[in-house]
Amino acid sequence: SLLGLCLITQILTGLFLAMHYTADVSTAFSSVAHICRDVNYGWLIRNIHANGASFFFICLYLHIGRGLYYGSYLYKETWNVGVILFLLVMMTAFGGYVLPWGQMSFWGATVITNLLSAVPYIGNALVQWIWGGFSVDNATLTRFFAFHFLLPFVAAAFTMVHLIFLHETGSNNPIGLSSNTEKISFHPYFSFKDILGFGIMLFALMSLSLFSPNLLGDPENFTPTNPLVTPPHIKPEWYFLFAYAILRSIPNKLGGVIALLASIL
Repeated sequence: SLLGLCLITQILTGLFLAMHYTADVSTAFSSVAHICRDVNYGWLIRNIHANGASFFFICLYLHIGRGLYYGSYLYKETWNVGVILFLLVMMTAFGGYVLPWGQMSFWGATVITNLLSAVPYIGNALVQWIWGGFSVDNATLTRFFAFHFLLPFVAAAFTMVHLIFLHETGSNNPIGLSSNTEKISFHPYFSFKDILGFGIMLFALMSLSLFSPNLLGDPENFTPTNPLVTPPHIKPEWYFLFAYAILRSIPNKLGGVIALLASIL
């Protein structure tokens, strides 16, 4: 339920941001500055959206950890839909990271899209097809914005499928046995538990967004994109560091990409 709250929060704040954002290399960075400086409460919506992504991944990793611990992977349909959801959320988050068009946005997009060049035979053609040219440019930004806008709605649809499969089998528990005899009604037991959880998470998200909104961000992303200056350390957001570590630990490019995909699947 916390993941559902995160998804709804991200979609709502994202819609308000999309009203003022322009997906053009010459104006993208300044449009984000305009949202933060000129739009009423734009700074708050932007901060909630940027930090909401971190909260989303905190809840997501806890959810995956719980699933592994309780052996939920034995329910194959539910688990496989969950893996697809994880991939969708990762793609959405990466797309969103590119949109502010700061230094990390540009170079992060360049490095990650370049990983596809490791695919045998079609790698280079694939990268140029995604770029829409010979480098990360206007066409790339426009399509990343389109994907970032559409994928959360696809994720919401898959969430429904995930829940339908979950209702077929029932959720898992610490003892791993059927607990049908001990079922309780959703209201008031679970509804009050959820309201408490929502309150705690929204309090934490608002505290971070109001008191230290840039704590989890990269200082490099406050500099407008300059394709001629490479930042000294190109690293992703904290929630992609596991992927970054896998890629860095394997010297072969294709091997790193395969290991990364294997770790997610």
